[in-house]
Amino acid sequence: MPKSKTQAFTRIRAEVIRLIALIPSGKFTTYGSIAIHMNVVARHVATVISRLTDEQSASLPWHRVVGAEARISPNMPTEIAFEQRKRLEAEGLILDSKGYIKNADAHFHVVGVRREIRWSDPV
Repeated sequence: MPKSKTQAFTRIRAEVIRLIALIPSGKFTTYGSIAIHMNVVARHVATVISRLTDEQSASLPWHRVVGAEARISPNMPTEIAFEQRKRLEAEGLILDSKGYIKNADAHFHVVGVRREIRWSDPV
């Protein structure tokens, strides 16, 4: 039987989704940038994105979140990496053959400063 989600994870998930929705077209950010802003680890952000429903995947710009060094994660399944590349290129970003975004500084979306949040605290 699957483990139930904690209240903290539910709050983290909602915030990751909210932040992804704010990334403008033609821009990108990284798992780590979102994680630093939220005071969590990048793996939390990646886990939320990897578990989006089909409906959320269709409506959220998840493709605008990439790995460190402005690169499509090399650990991502090939078909998802291809879809991410296709969507980023459709928004005008140029990627090299290894999945790095060229001229990354011009396209980077700053999420914000680190927030001092304890996700396990009651709202």
